[in-house]
Amino acid sequence: MSDSRGRLGSLFKGREEFDLTAGDIGKPLFFLSMPIVVTNLFQTAYNLADTFWLGQYSTDALAAISFAFPMVFLLISLGMGISVAGSVLVAQYTGAGEEREAEYAASQTVIFAGIASVVLGVVGYAFVEEFLGVMGASADVLPMATSYMEVISLGLLFMFGFAVFIALMRGYGDTITPMLVMFGSVVLNIIIDPFLIFGWTVVENAPLVGTVSFPELGIEGAAIATVFSRALALVVGLAIMFRGTRGVQINLRDMVPNLGYLRRLARIGVPASIEGTGRALSMNLLLFIVALFPDTVVAAYGIGTRVFSVVFLPAIAVARGVETMTGQNIGANKPERAEQAAALAAKTLFGVLTGAGVLVWFLAAPIADVFTTDPAVVDISATFLRYVALTFGFIGIMRAYTGSFRGAGKTLTAAAISVLMLGVIRFPIAWLSAGSIGETGIWLSFAVSNVAGAAIAYAWYQRGTWRESDLTESAVDVDDTSIDVSTTHD
Repeated sequence: MSDSRGRLGSLFKGREEFDLTAGDIGKPLFFLSMPIVVTNLFQTAYNLADTFWLGQYSTDALAAISFAFPMVFLLISLGMGISVAGSVLVAQYTGAGEEREAEYAASQTVIFAGIASVVLGVVGYAFVEEFLGVMGASADVLPMATSYMEVISLGLLFMFGFAVFIALMRGYGDTITPMLVMFGSVVLNIIIDPFLIFGWTVVENAPLVGTVSFPELGIEGAAIATVFSRALALVVGLAIMFRGTRGVQINLRDMVPNLGYLRRLARIGVPASIEGTGRALSMNLLLFIVALFPDTVVAAYGIGTRVFSVVFLPAIAVARGVETMTGQNIGANKPERAEQAAALAAKTLFGVLTGAGVLVWFLAAPIADVFTTDPAVVDISATFLRYVALTFGFIGIMRAYTGSFRGAGKTLTAAAISVLMLGVIRFPIAWLSAGSIGETGIWLSFAVSNVAGAAIAYAWYQRGTWRESDLTESAVDVDDTSIDVSTTHD
């Protein structure tokens, strides 16, 4: 047992074992990012499990979640700015050594995130069918996609709440605890997913044992499994933060909604929500174009985007690590370390993701075959993957630099880069070329926008405007709108 703990400790180190604001750059960035990679891999396993089991259930069900996933992303993205703002503030306060202010920021983030998720969930539930209809879901697909999204909308509080827990712990520098909680949640989801989708009945002959069964719920069962698993994970996450023995602590006395503090969260978070919403809208607008093609193309698009979500896990994780390192070093008034972290991350991710892209290019068909038994869907999916695979490295560059922008509080800059890449480059190319060269135009738009996004992010970062963050002072001094937390809230 001690040997296994030692091996685990050598791979995942806690915040107390390294300082993000001093010493080596590469080692703390690695130990900060590695658990995020695993956490995101677990999180993606939710989607992959649904994609796999529903692909075995029917092609229409697979097409249905191709419509549902972008809407899930949209709902979460509308509220994600609150979690980004909370993470940035906690990181900057922690870097400045202001633990009490970090606790207050985390507590306010939790309460406002809860309010936002309930509102978004109600709105999503009320308009889900109309939204999916506008996006072009076919008559066969629409009822299933609607059933899935109605369950997700009702459970949005749990899904978004757990995302906030991960963000706040990451801002403090603890990425191991969320990883462990996510692991338990994913195992539970994978276990109950097939039972609720396909149903299961066991009849015992023993006189004291009756029939044990799960109803066949199809795509709705997949949604129930996901929401239930996330709900349990959120309960565990809240318990951890209230105890405060690991990561940032939250307190009930700090959760009285403070509208002055909401303005601070909004100043940082609204641009981050714009960035996330822009990504989600891009996915939905592209789906509007994809829906003009047969359901086999829609299913292939869903498979391709799911594969990308796995491949890009290192980029997303390292970007979050850069975000935390930038935030803490900005708080400690060491912007040069933040710049070094971003440059190292960009170079490393370009190499790693380019290598992954080469593998995906050669293994495109076997990868697609994992998700569906339909040969036509496999062929189209493989073509999609090959068009995009060799540009994976450029996503790494873009993610590294936009992560540093967010950590410095320049969330509007990160949002602008995202909008340029997705709205000004990807969508127009897909729209114009799909009419002339078919679905190939959509696949081509991904490749071109990936390269362009990297070039834009790198050029913008070299201007150095992120060093002029106007949040540095406000992030380490409690202003009069949030009151002196050292006296009033103790």
